[in-house]
Parts: sequence; C-alpha cells; structure tokens
Amino acid sequence: MAENDYARHRLHSLLGVVPVGLFLVVHLTVNYQAIHGAGAFNQAASLMESLPYLLFLEIVLIYLPILFHAIYGVYIAFTATNNVGNFGFFRNWMFILQRYTGLFLVIFIAWHVWETRVAMALGTPLNFDMMANILSNPWMIAFYIVGILSAVFHFSNGLWSFCVHWGILVSPRSQKIGTYVSAVIFVLLGYVGISALFAFVS
Repeated sequence: MAENDYARHRLHSLLGVVPVGLFLVVHLTVNYQAIHGAGAFNQAASLMESLPYLLFLEIVLIYLPILFHAIYGVYIAFTATNNVGNFGFFRNWMFILQRYTGLFLVIFIAWHVWETRVAMALGTPLNFDMMANILSNPWMIAFYIVGILSAVFHFSNGLWSFCVHWGILVSPRSQKIGTYVSAVIFVLLGYVGISALFAFVS
C-alpha cells in the first residue's frame, strides 16, 4: 500500500509539471498578448483554437491530468500531517501554502472553465471581449488575482517538490538553489499573469 501511495504521489507531482504546468505557462503567455491590444490577444487565442484535434488534446493533455492532480491533491491535503505548529520553518510553510492554494484552485479552475470553455461551447466567442466582460466586476478582478497568484505559486513551489521527489534536487545546497529558482519563476509568471489580467480591464 505504501508503495502504491509513493507511486501515485510521484505521478501526481509529474502531472503537475507535465502537462499541467506547461499548459499554465502557455496559457499565461497567450493571455499576455492582451498587453498589445485586443487584436493581438484574439490572434493568439485563434491560433490556439485552430490546433488540429483540439478537443482530444484538451481532454487527454489538460482535463484528465488536472482532474487526477486535483482529486489526489485534495486527498493529500486532508490526509497529510502538517508540522507548522511544531516546527514552523520555511519548507513547512511552503507545504501548507501548497495545500491551501491547491484547494482554492479546485474552485477557481472550475469557475474559470465554466466562464470560458463552457460559455464558448454554448456560443459565446472566446475573445478579448469575453475576458473584459468577465473582469468588469471588481470582485471578479480580485478573485482572478488570487487565482492567478495561487496557480503560479502552486506550480513554482510544486516544481521544487517535483525535483526533490524525482531525485533531481538531492543535496541541501541544490535544494536551496532550487528554492531560489522557484521564487524567480513565481515572480516572472506572476508578473505575466497579472499584467495580462489588467490589460483586459485597462
């Protein structure tokens, strides 16, 4: 049983980086085109929508991996032992934040998919105006800010965990360097995501 849990945990971390994490990077990069105006964003979004076998690719490479990652992540969040109260060092706090952002992202991603992909399936064009309308409510802007930062943190910190679980970061020195790298990734992707967000409301 322990070996099965270990294998599932490794698969969970792998899917969080590939393909889910890579999709996050691509998604934020496409959204970032909004800083160049509606035309640039619409062109980038149209390019993504024109990919062959798009629905199949979305199901196999995005929705199913996210579903497994989310379900098993919720299981981990409610069964793992938290040590912040006893030890309180940096990595334990990262552990707690990883779980809390993951739980929030279950709600945020479901809402985001409903407002975009489901709305598109029901006939609403997926373009700059769609996002501008969604973000016309200040509360929704705040919701998306928290969602974007949660997603970026969950990915960047999860990337560190992935490298540890898969034996890439073994020594204390390499893990410390990995922490700095993950912090840089968080800042860069956070900037891209938030810049795109405010491009839709400017």
